Amino acid sequence: MMDFSGPDSIDQAIEAGLDLDGSPIPLEMIDLYREVMDKEGARKRSGVKKSMRNRIVRSGAKHFDQDTLNQRLIDAGWEGLKPKEIEFFYN
Repeated sequence: MMDFSGPDSIDQAIEAGLDLDGSPIPLEMIDLYREVMDKEGARKRSGVKKSMRNRIVRSGAKHFDQDTLNQRLIDAGWEGLKPKEIEFFYN
């Protein structure tokens, strides 16, 4: 079994065609994933800071409670959590 750890582990596993438990990922799933990611890669971006904030909220909600993440965003100079983010990530 391959060691899939670290921030690129998902990409490495997809490239290898294996789930993190070592089981094969069906080719149809990989094909659809690659098609969507190709489209996403071609999409025009709205700004680096906005993308950074989105990534922080998406991942940070897994590691920080709502109040902590909200305050950390504000302390860093971004707006705090939006109601729709709170609803999605914390309820």
